[in-house]
Amino acid sequence: MELKEAIDLRHSVRRYRDVPIEKDIREQLDEYAFLLSKQGGLNIQIVYDEPECFNVRLARYGHFENVKNYVVISGKKEKDLEERAGYYGELFVLKAQTLGLNTCWVALTHGKSRAVLKDGEKEVILISLGYGESQGVSHKNKDLSVLSPDYAGAPDWFKKGVDAALKAPTATNQQKFRIALKEGNKVKISTAGIGPYLKLDLGIVKCHFELGAGKENFEWA
Repeated sequence: MELKEAIDLRHSVRRYRDVPIEKDIREQLDEYAFLLSKQGGLNIQIVYDEPECFNVRLARYGHFENVKNYVVISGKKEKDLEERAGYYGELFVLKAQTLGLNTCWVALTHGKSRAVLKDGEKEVILISLGYGESQGVSHKNKDLSVLSPDYAGAPDWFKKGVDAALKAPTATNQQKFRIALKEGNKVKISTAGIGPYLKLDLGIVKCHFELGAGKENFEWA
């Protein structure tokens, strides 16, 4: 399964089965996390077999159950840190889906992680990881005419990019982004309004758009 195909199958999952992640799957995840860390200038760490981070009241409030594996994304405190965390974190999420695992982005409803931060680094976000009790459900989308007014008359590659972007997970499913087709093959994705984790969402949405549209078909405006 390719990452692009995983977009259609991946949904947020908060309840997991008590099944350990196999050694060969861990090796593939670790290798991919290392690659993404290098590409994105991030520190992506996977913590296995550690139930305490989600064994707190906040996690129960967030309806998380039996989370024993999670991903911690951190990096140096720079202006675009959250956007990069979203972009490369979503690549990891989709990779995990291709390997038969389930995930959920987790902002506040967790305890202290076991991540080891380097000097000057900030912990941005966590992602729960494991074999879900279910495959989750798709979320509802806002009006397409609001999210992407250029959609109707746009070329096919743009429509495929928007379709993929609509399936991107965003904080509380707020979908506070806009996708516009500019002169030629240039595309602009921007945040709209205010809300938590908008920059993180922006990175996730850009990741989905690129996979759907094909990076060779457009340029970012």
